[in-house]
Amino acid sequence: MSVAENLSFSKAADQFNISQPAVSRHIKELEEHYKTNLFERKGNKVYLTKVGERVYNAYKEIAQLYRALDFEIGQLHDSVSGEFIIGASSTISQYVIPQVIASFHKRYPNIKIYLINGNSFEMEKLLTDNKIDMALVENHSSQSGIRYKGFMDDELIVVTGKNSVYAKRENISKEDLLQIPIVLREQGSGTLEVIKEMLAQQKINFENLNTHLYLGSTEAIKNFLQDFDGLAIISEKAVLNELYMKTLVRLNVVGFSISRKFRIATKQGHKSRQIELFENFLFQYNF
Repeated sequence: MSVAENLSFSKAADQFNISQPAVSRHIKELEEHYKTNLFERKGNKVYLTKVGERVYNAYKEIAQLYRALDFEIGQLHDSVSGEFIIGASSTISQYVIPQVIASFHKRYPNIKIYLINGNSFEMEKLLTDNKIDMALVENHSSQSGIRYKGFMDDELIVVTGKNSVYAKRENISKEDLLQIPIVLREQGSGTLEVIKEMLAQQKINFENLNTHLYLGSTEAIKNFLQDFDGLAIISEKAVLNELYMKTLVRLNVVGFSISRKFRIATKQGHKSRQIELFENFLFQYNF
């Protein structure tokens, strides 16, 4: 599994503090057992074969069953333990989920949680590939084979920097929204997907926005706004501190609003007990 995830024999050896020949021997034994190659070697690079992908996905499910068993045995001894991996979209991973994980850890200190982040599309891909146990996403679209549950409401708002020429305006029109320079999140971002959908519902052509730049994170956008005469559309959850400190200013767009739900995404089928426990904790959390 480590070789498959890293596509490297040497990285797998480093991970488990064993020699690279030992890793190669283990893989060779597996390939002899299945009577086929699990990896294709091209020069210094390693790739999974089709059979290798099937074996890896099966082993991921087996690993999940092992973790579920550890959890159930721990419950019998009043010691809940285990581990799981959460993949969260950028906004959720930075501004929403850390305090939830901290609170969960206080209650279940023997459960290890690994958090990785990216945009919503990337997290759904990792979930489909069995590389994470749960995804927390902010887009509207749904992928086949994935079950979604909303856990939190969010609103996308229009903001500008305090030194911007637009900072003294409380309201802008839809026409202003098309004319004023704007910075947005990158393609694949759940935020950008929702913006496109809501603009379409308002009969506004996304291509008509005066977009100057696409940036890969909300933090980058917030920093960019400090010296930019223009707007951004980002999650209200991401700018609570800046609005309080008045380094960013919220502008109301007359007759226009964008609301969405943050969602839990899990693969259809088997779900570990740890994931169920965290799901329930998330639904009951007082945001």
